[in-house]
Amino acid sequence: MTLTATDITALATPNLSAAASATPRVRDLRLDFFRGIAMFIILIAHTPGNFLTLWIPARWGFSDATEMFVFCSGMASAIAFGGAFQRAGWFFGSARVFFRIWQVYWAHIGLFFAVATLMAVLTTYGDFERHYIGSLNLWKFFEDPAIPLIGLMTLTYVPNYFDILPMYMVVLAMMPIVMALQRIHTGAVFVFMGLVWLGAQNSIWGAAHFAFPAEPWSERNWFFNPFGWQLVFFTGFALMRGWIPKPPVNTVLIVLAAVIVLANIPLSNIGVRAIARDWFFVTEGQNPIIEARIALKPLIDKSDFGLLRFVQFLALAYLAWVLAGDRGDNLLARGTGLLARIWAQVLKVILKVGQQSLAVFIVSMFTARVMGFVMDLTGRSVTETLLVNLGGAMILVATAYGAGWFKSQPWRVKN
Repeated sequence: MTLTATDITALATPNLSAAASATPRVRDLRLDFFRGIAMFIILIAHTPGNFLTLWIPARWGFSDATEMFVFCSGMASAIAFGGAFQRAGWFFGSARVFFRIWQVYWAHIGLFFAVATLMAVLTTYGDFERHYIGSLNLWKFFEDPAIPLIGLMTLTYVPNYFDILPMYMVVLAMMPIVMALQRIHTGAVFVFMGLVWLGAQNSIWGAAHFAFPAEPWSERNWFFNPFGWQLVFFTGFALMRGWIPKPPVNTVLIVLAAVIVLANIPLSNIGVRAIARDWFFVTEGQNPIIEARIALKPLIDKSDFGLLRFVQFLALAYLAWVLAGDRGDNLLARGTGLLARIWAQVLKVILKVGQQSLAVFIVSMFTARVMGFVMDLTGRSVTETLLVNLGGAMILVATAYGAGWFKSQPWRVKN
């Protein structure tokens, strides 16, 4: 069975109330597809000692699955919240946004305690060489939890492994400002995005740049600076709202985007590993590839979202957008052969994972630590690693379908 237009509508349209369902919304297939792909990549990337992390997209360029996830989240937020501002007004639209922030906040707190408890169990009751509490640098929390606990609840203590959701909450909190500015003039939104991004660049302002402290006992800031990362979020938001026109599909733009993507491969992680260290001619101990990578560090910085990360991501996103076709038509299975039927089922799974991204993300961050522990016990041969990753992926799929089932409220009596 292949996906039809009816299947797409069923997969891509969120469950709505009876009142809202009178005007059904159909999401772009590409939105859930690429967000679903990002979920699997994030699982791989957060699993300790996972050799597959050497080959994820982040190793081939400056941007990675985080940009994909945040960009798609901006697009999804334009659908989920942007319409609320139009239908119900600024106040109730803002209320809906802050209700989502409330949900994400408690998801963040729950994730921390779930992972911290797992690390405590493995460290306390397991006779293992590895100290699992130390693997996430949670020493302070377990040694004297009073100050870290206060910091955790006020988001002034944000360990590196738990920094994506706090960034997402702050970016969501900027949405009412963006919507208010757009009522004045759409150009004001882009001025706001640019100024806030500039204020977040440590390479420009040093210690005085916009940032949040990550722990009370040091000067470390949040790894993901929301004032920098809002740029990619609101770019996706603006595209979905129609504030930025849909880019045309033409040869010039395709070639330009391809050149940008290919040109940074020598300076990527894989480029530095393969070209610079093994193949490139080195004179008097100097390596041009590695020196160029170091020189570009402020422009590819992940914490503050450097400019070249943004440029490379936009080029990559444009190519993916073109290849996927209008509203994702090229992603659909063609024909009735075995491969087409298999792809149709795989596509349904990816879309489902993309639709339930918050639940899947929370479970993936916990599952990644379990996967690392399992490989500590079993080993990290190719076969063992692939099997563990397959098991983790199956957990994400089960989570997506489970979350979808609960959201459908099957216990409600249908008239």
